[in-house]
Amino acid sequence: MAMSSTARQAFSVVGLAGHLGRGFGRVATDVVVGNRVGLPRCAADLDAATLSRVIGAAVESITVLDGDAGTSSRARLKLLGDDVPDTVFVKLPASTAATRLMGELGRLGHTEVRFYDGLAGELTGLPKCYGTAFDPWTGRYLLVLEDLPADECEFPDTLHPLSVDRAALIVELLAKLHGRFWGRLPASGRGPLGWLYTASGDVTSLLTGSLIKTSIKRLSERTDIPVENGRFIAENYRATAALIDSPPHTVMHGDAHPGNVYFRNGQAGLLDWQAVRRGHPSRELAYTLVTSMASEDRRASQRDLLDVYRATLAASGGPDLDRDDLWLRFRQAALYAYVAPVITAGMGGMQVDDIALEGARRGVAALEDLETVAALKASL
Repeated sequence: MAMSSTARQAFSVVGLAGHLGRGFGRVATDVVVGNRVGLPRCAADLDAATLSRVIGAAVESITVLDGDAGTSSRARLKLLGDDVPDTVFVKLPASTAATRLMGELGRLGHTEVRFYDGLAGELTGLPKCYGTAFDPWTGRYLLVLEDLPADECEFPDTLHPLSVDRAALIVELLAKLHGRFWGRLPASGRGPLGWLYTASGDVTSLLTGSLIKTSIKRLSERTDIPVENGRFIAENYRATAALIDSPPHTVMHGDAHPGNVYFRNGQAGLLDWQAVRRGHPSRELAYTLVTSMASEDRRASQRDLLDVYRATLAASGGPDLDRDDLWLRFRQAALYAYVAPVITAGMGGMQVDDIALEGARRGVAALEDLETVAALKASL
């Protein structure tokens, strides 16, 4: 017998409560434990013994070269020792309890550790991983990654939109990722890929509608961005998000905005695998193209870029997707390219303000020119 909508709602609320409890519990345990046991809280606390254990090679000394903070704490380290890289890039939990809690709700650290432990070895176009560690009691984690050389790499951002040619490289890389795992995801949460879930299936999606509404209010008061154009999405988020997450599914990067993209020797790459999910590729394609390109360039080239994607996906082990169906799902999936930037800009603290606002502008523009709300309404 099918579960009623009331029962599903109750089940989701219970799941959300449990998830929140685990997140609060880990952060509280971390506060109580302090630095007495387990993994270090920040790069300055890293010692040679810990790093040696994680990467499996003898590190004699560590020097912190530089660092920054966001949803995680990040730093470049200089290493001395036999058979160790000269420099590495490390990621650890965020420095503040509030940001830590946000990371716990999104399972950011644990997701990236699981990705590098289980999936990354099958892919190209990402930094090499030297070692990982995760503490389930405190939620602390450590990722030791390749320090991408600045003289070989370019790192774009929202204020420096991708050209059509660069966007094509990213689309091809995404197609190779999606094709690699096409048909390998279990129907239920079992097996080595059973931990992957859809964005709409996450219990924290219960909070998303409220976050969108709050962000719409805040942005309407301080900007001229017509964020109210997405009011239907805010009021019907769970239903519309479930629609764009309908099968078939594959493994997705989950957060391939321009700040998580790099180019090295003419090849595209992706950073920050903290939001790896399962889902339909249209969600990833819409989010990436809308946030990464100037709106006029996207409008002129998006159908051609989807054709590039379809051809590369088929050549990479995936199916030959129907062109018209992918176009419809791309238009609908621009929902996510609206929701994520609007929440980022409206709630603040996750990106520099001008970058966040430009992302919101592009997301709102896409709702209009792709007629996303009409496409969603027609399928609900």
